Amino acid sequence: MRFAVEEINNSSGLQSLLPRVKLGYQMYDTCSVSAALLATLDLLEQHQYSTSTPQTEGNTNYNKQKALAVIGPDSSSKSFTPASLLGSHLLPEISYEASHEMLSNKNLYPSFFRTIPSDKNQVTAMIHLLIRFNWTWVALLGSDNDYGLQGMRSLFQQAPLHGICIAYQGVIPPYKDDTARTMRNIVESIRMANVNTIVVFSSKSKAKHFFPFVVEQNMTGKVWIGSEDWSTSSVISNIPGIHTIGTVLGISLKFESISGFEEFEKKVVKASMQRSDTQEVSNVAMSPDNDCLNSKGLYSLASNSFSLEKYDITSSFNVYKAVYAVAHALHRGLGCDSGECQKKTVYPWQLLQWLKEVQFSLGNTSVHFDVNGDPPTGYDIIVWVWRGTDLSIKEVGSFSPEPIDLSVDVDQIEWHNTGNSRTVPLSICSPPCPRGHKKLLTGQHACCYDCQACPSATFLNISESTTCQPCLPEEWAPPASERCLDRTVLLLAWDDPLSIALLFFLAACLLMTCSSAIILLLNLNTPVAKSAGGRTCLLMLAALTTAALSSLCHFGQPSPLACILKQLVFIVSFTVCLACITVRSLQVVCIFKFSAKLPPVYDKWAKKRGPEFTIFTVSATALFISVLRLVVNTPRPSLDLDFYADSIVMECSNTLSVVAGLEVVYLSLLSILCFSFSYMGKDLPANYNEAKCVTFSLMVYMISWMSFFTLYLISRGPFTMAAHVFAILFSVMAFFGGYFLPKLYIIALKPQMNTTAHFQNCIQMYTMSKQ
Repeated sequence: MRFAVEEINNSSGLQSLLPRVKLGYQMYDTCSVSAALLATLDLLEQHQYSTSTPQTEGNTNYNKQKALAVIGPDSSSKSFTPASLLGSHLLPEISYEASHEMLSNKNLYPSFFRTIPSDKNQVTAMIHLLIRFNWTWVALLGSDNDYGLQGMRSLFQQAPLHGICIAYQGVIPPYKDDTARTMRNIVESIRMANVNTIVVFSSKSKAKHFFPFVVEQNMTGKVWIGSEDWSTSSVISNIPGIHTIGTVLGISLKFESISGFEEFEKKVVKASMQRSDTQEVSNVAMSPDNDCLNSKGLYSLASNSFSLEKYDITSSFNVYKAVYAVAHALHRGLGCDSGECQKKTVYPWQLLQWLKEVQFSLGNTSVHFDVNGDPPTGYDIIVWVWRGTDLSIKEVGSFSPEPIDLSVDVDQIEWHNTGNSRTVPLSICSPPCPRGHKKLLTGQHACCYDCQACPSATFLNISESTTCQPCLPEEWAPPASERCLDRTVLLLAWDDPLSIALLFFLAACLLMTCSSAIILLLNLNTPVAKSAGGRTCLLMLAALTTAALSSLCHFGQPSPLACILKQLVFIVSFTVCLACITVRSLQVVCIFKFSAKLPPVYDKWAKKRGPEFTIFTVSATALFISVLRLVVNTPRPSLDLDFYADSIVMECSNTLSVVAGLEVVYLSLLSILCFSFSYMGKDLPANYNEAKCVTFSLMVYMISWMSFFTLYLISRGPFTMAAHVFAILFSVMAFFGGYFLPKLYIIALKPQMNTTAHFQNCIQMYTMSKQ
């Protein structure tokens, strides 16, 4: 402070900050809270008796000049009461070491400023430093004073918000004979907590008594994160054996060298050395019980061979800024821009307002105060580098509070674990879970957990690491997934190779049924065509053609019309075909076996269009059942999301229903009836005996559909859809091949068998065999 005041007073010319104005100062020793309070009361008393009164007459200690601002005190604990008292009188106070964040409260401390950042910023810097190295399992220590307790409290509150767990929290007590056991217990508790990183938010006066116990208990290989008060203090670094405790990363105040300050110090020390050893150099008496280092003057330090380098001067630049802040406020208030300051009385409340508006630069540092009276400066990140027992402090990064930004050059840090290793030590409770694994907490701390893979159809949301989130219905995920995937849509696409093959098969079926219909139409009056049913054959071929065409409804994406038609058309058309074969078989059986026993009944049935009516009735019944199914359970395009976990089956709804089952039962009964009548005619003349062919056709038909239904119960993919189409076409070809192909063979290749004489000869031979 003396250096700054003398530098301002001795400046001249254009560089003069306060032309023709000299700053004075009054120094107090505030080595304790009570001393700081007494100094504050003395200043306020001066303001109360600022003019000559009977009480001040003859008082040689009375000074008519009163202080306009206060620089100091040097700690938070000593600042609360002075800041409150001075604030009530609007007397500006600028502290250079009081960093407690509560001092930013302008309702409680309206005239308080500081040139050291608030501990709120220091806590933020520590949190981001822990995040930067992924140290989530840490111990937290704080000194038993306002500085340490508030810093520890803030860290404890903010750490969980960033995923950091406090495994152990302890308070470093003032050192006494009865606290040694407490210190050892703290060290042992840290060891039991199994942490590798310890945050120590402590003043150096408390930390210097704690670390000897760390060395004594042989706690090595740890990472210590130090607050700005002790991280660069030689009081701590000179503790014997402290180089064995591990890596020390610290938060440090930004320091800028002051031009000419070192020469000033040397001159003052030299002058002090030349003074008499018995001369009083301080207005505070020295005693063995006085533990205030600041109560000792430079002479006392020099006379006891106390190295000036060991005296903690890290706050010197903050004091320098504080003095210049007052000078710049006076410069503005006194109108010194013109080269000469105005001669007028300045009141503290005026200076307070001017201080709020100051903004200037000292070297590369910008000096101003925010609305809370705090400076905009950040911190340096430092690391202790040991070469044996020789220490050097290396700057490895910096922290800026506005905007929040932490930069660390990790390559510059020499970790304790393997000499010059660049491997960052771990400090975690549980290793990170593999991808797609959720955390199962094993205790009260969120950092301690077991890992469990997320089941299928769920994924792990990064923002919620303890719960597996379900996928959307249209999505799926295999076990241990971080995201959901789109399901594969299953349908029988038109351009699928299997579809193309089936379409060729369909074309072949249509070609055969249509060409057969033409051949039979041209030979409708021949005996073979009449024995096959005459015009009924054409109806059967039309039904088979329609059944084959119904397979087109199974290709591509289902549509409402396709869902309605595909089962209806096949059931009705195939029922027509079966009904024709059944009636044809019944006619042949009745003619050869029952006509003699029931001639009136058969004649009446045959002459009154009984066959056509029977075919119509059976077909109409099938149509009624199918329409009933459409009304009760209307099939619509649907997405089956349940059959496959990773796929969506595009199909028609209500495929398996009670009424649909009734359709199958009806068609099955008709097939059995058809088989029965055909089998009854197994001993008829060869030209009228279709038992073997019809039986073969029905067996192929039933086997194909039983195979399809079995496959449908276990699979719903495109192959199953293709199997459905194949079952339809194969059923058509089975009846075509079993019933029509032999007759077409005779018409085309055996014309001698397609004569009336041949048929009569066959009937006569059958009659003779029965006699």
